[in-house]
Amino acid sequence: MERERMKLANATRDAAAPGMMMMKRGIGRSGRCGRPGAGARRGNDAVARAGKRPAPGDRLYNFSAGPATLPLDVLEEVQGDLVNYKGSGMSVLEMSHRGKDYMEIAAKAESDLRELVGIPDNYKVLFLQGGASSMMASNCHNLAMATDSADYVLTGAWSVKAQKEGAKLLKNANVCATSKEQNFTTIPDVKDWNLTEGSKFVHICSNETIGGVEFKEVPDVGDRVLVADMSSNYLSKPIEVEKYGVIYGGVQKNIGPAGMGICIVRDDLIGNARADTPSMFDYKIMADNDSMYNTPPCFTWYISGLVFAKLLKDGGLAAVEQRNIEKANVLYNAIENSDGYYVSPVDKRYRSMMNVPFTLAGGADLEKEFLAEAKAEGFEALKGHRSVGGARASIYNAMPKEGVEALASFMKDFKARNA
Repeated sequence: MERERMKLANATRDAAAPGMMMMKRGIGRSGRCGRPGAGARRGNDAVARAGKRPAPGDRLYNFSAGPATLPLDVLEEVQGDLVNYKGSGMSVLEMSHRGKDYMEIAAKAESDLRELVGIPDNYKVLFLQGGASSMMASNCHNLAMATDSADYVLTGAWSVKAQKEGAKLLKNANVCATSKEQNFTTIPDVKDWNLTEGSKFVHICSNETIGGVEFKEVPDVGDRVLVADMSSNYLSKPIEVEKYGVIYGGVQKNIGPAGMGICIVRDDLIGNARADTPSMFDYKIMADNDSMYNTPPCFTWYISGLVFAKLLKDGGLAAVEQRNIEKANVLYNAIENSDGYYVSPVDKRYRSMMNVPFTLAGGADLEKEFLAEAKAEGFEALKGHRSVGGARASIYNAMPKEGVEALASFMKDFKARNA
């Protein structure tokens, strides 16, 4: 199965789209939108433009790394129920989290997530505040004492952040492997990881949002507890839950709006928190209270539940993965077929399906022009992270394939006008 995924992910084919597909105009309305050609502004009409920028109020192709694009049909459902949820006489925004209506929302969300992912019965699902950054600390509080060690694999900015958090809370937050010398463009081979004897867990970031590297297989760490930050590829493909002790991540990239994290934690790892663990960080307290020790992020939980239901209806995570492979191939092929005009710095073996960073060989000034024209054409948030520069397209589950095809078409057109 993994071999077939890799074959699909690395397939090459002509990705030049015949033209830009048009987005729906506004929530609940459809229509065509035109974009004024940047080529006309530059006095070059030789290349046919792909349309005009959407008028104010129209929906753009949003390539933001997070908060990120959400499924339009989910937003439309939220809009329809916003003022009066299912005839309850109030909005979900106003409901008590202890009320019958909201308790049903929360229970269905967990049930659908369990079905979608195939979460075994011996794992708890926690809906937590604070996002992944808080859980970088809470993992240490729940899985290790202050005198213990844990191993960290550094593959980019977020795994580095996790290790720094661990260093505050553990005697030894061991860097067992790092690709820093390769500018975090690859993933160290698991056979070269220098794991600490007796370490309480091994931490990875399964997909680095900034650098665009992604684990393609679950690393074998023996009988050690594997902990994974899946913030930016959560639900993008099937998850072998039983190979992990803890899976965690924020929802604002590939699931729902900002404000919540989801932690999937094995039962035997719950109930061992150190004495000084804040109550909100204690997985047992949160599990015993069904993630409602205090008022939870109700609206984010609700919208996330709608996304779970949609993904089930759309065929589950295997179908999601296939769509994501197809989208990623469109964009990576646009880069590969550009004769070096666009450059992906990432090791092909570990290219992310979710976050695609790239540069323009022509340099910083050309990149600025590319980003400015892309924004004018209706492609939002393509600028690379401030720490690395360049461009980055985040093509999460909710990004439609036509949006990626439109971007690939624009990239081909921009090259033709600026080569």
